[in-house]
Amino acid sequence: MERRVFDQEYLDRLTQGDPEVESHFIGYFGHLLLVKLRFRLRSPQLVADARQETFLRVFTALRRQGTILHPERLGGFVNSVCDHVVLELYRSEGRAAQIPPNTPDPVDEKLSTELELITEERKHLVKETLARLSEADRKLIRGVFLEERDRGELCDELRIERTNLRVRLHRAMAKFRTALERTGPPKTFSAGGLH
Repeated sequence: MERRVFDQEYLDRLTQGDPEVESHFIGYFGHLLLVKLRFRLRSPQLVADARQETFLRVFTALRRQGTILHPERLGGFVNSVCDHVVLELYRSEGRAAQIPPNTPDPVDEKLSTELELITEERKHLVKETLARLSEADRKLIRGVFLEERDRGELCDELRIERTNLRVRLHRAMAKFRTALERTGPPKTFSAGGLH
């Protein structure tokens, strides 16, 4: 059956399931769909599935009365059905593979445990080192760095002139560094890594 224009007679015969017209329709659009789908899909199986699904949806729609009112638009209808099938395939394929763009990286539990151990060891080391300082130096360092207290209130409590706070804090930190060097590194880690 040689036909280049899709007219009302062709559409009526296709809708009624005429085998000759169906065969022509599949042959004509089958090649066009194959070219389009090969360009848009990566596997021959997906191409075959999409082509078959497109024909199934077109024939199902044609069996319903009033789906296509203008026979000359049959090609556009087949094309749009094919586009929808491809988009659905993209979505179904993408659901399993895509990760939302702002998703945080998975947490490495081993690294987290090691960091917790290091953090606990460091806290212990700071506590031990602070215990070696005088009570005034200990309160000053705790108040400024650990408790982040208001410096004016801290000066009043420790009876330090506000103009001398910077000097006293510098001296206390120097004593802290010296005491820290004497205490040594934490037992669970060294410069070479964890043990």
